[in-house]
Parts: sequence; C-alpha cells; structure tokens
Amino acid sequence: MKQNWRPGTMIYPLPAVLVSCGLTPEEYNMMTVAWTGTICSDPAMCYISVRPERHSYDIIKRTGEFVINLTTEELARATDWCGVRSGRDYNKFAEMGLTPAPATVVKAPIIAEAPVSIECRVKNVIPLGSHDMFIAEVVNVVVDERFINPDTGKFEMERAGMIAYLHGEYFTLGRAIGRFGWTVRKKPAPSDK
Repeated sequence: MKQNWRPGTMIYPLPAVLVSCGLTPEEYNMMTVAWTGTICSDPAMCYISVRPERHSYDIIKRTGEFVINLTTEELARATDWCGVRSGRDYNKFAEMGLTPAPATVVKAPIIAEAPVSIECRVKNVIPLGSHDMFIAEVVNVVVDERFINPDTGKFEMERAGMIAYLHGEYFTLGRAIGRFGWTVRKKPAPSDK
C-alpha cells in the first residue's frame, strides 16, 4: 500500500557538498548546500539553490563566483558544522581546520582537503521561493592527484570515501553494483576449450 504526502523534496540521495565563496581571505566562507546538481553537459553547467538569508548568498550574488567542493567521510564533521553555523559569526575555515587554496580560474577559494573542486561562474539567478537558484557554468575542475591511478591515469573517485545526504542524514557510499550501460553490454563469447 502507498500513501500520498503533500508536495515535498524527496529526491535523495544528494551529494553532500561544501560551497566556498569570497574574493579575499577576509570574506572567504563555505556553506553546505543540499540542492545542487548538474544541469548541462556541453557546456558544463550546474546549479546551487541558496536561501537569500544565508551569509554566502550575498557574497555569491555580488561576486558571481563559487566553488562546489565534494566531500568525504573525513570532511563529514566540517560539512555538517558549516551547514549549521553562519559565516557572519565564524571563520569557518579556521574553525574546521580547512585550507582555503587559490582556484585556477575563479577568485573564490577551493577547499584544499576536498577531492574535487568545481569552479563555477554564475550565468543566471532564478528566484524560486524559499531558495534562489544560481545557474553556473563550470569553468574549471580541480582534482586531488592522490586519487589518480598512476598506471591508467583514471581518476578513481570511489577511493575518496565520498558522502551523500539523505533526508537529514549523511551516509558513506556503498559498493558498486554496475557500470553505466552494463545491462546492455554484450557478453563475451564463450571460449572454445
């Protein structure tokens, strides 16, 4: 049996990300954002949705730049803490012992401890209600070389210990159950033995 509930946001799990922003070390900030994702492949574009009362909202609106930093089990405490504390009251980088590092293209900092930092430039802001959606072009991606296989050159993100957000809780990712397209791949021909 199924129940009908009032309309709500039940699209889970989501990536647990820390969004960093600011032009100078004095205003650098980071916040947790649950509403984020890819919206276009070519050109690469993504979005974050932010409540206008958040401290980082005005910084991102003014600068037109931010960085989406993917998080890991090691960053889980910082991810949660940055989601419940305001940059108006705390220097979040200092409080969490994280390192703001220069991005390659945008002026907003990357989080040095993040395995992936996605540099974004805002293209459009859409007021939606409780949140405004910042639609952004991805202008650069920084990846941690620790997760690049030296033999294949492949970025092995699964080794980073990524976390996801699921309806108010954080989870580590489990085992892989298939690779994209596995259901339609041809099976190897049996060998003649």
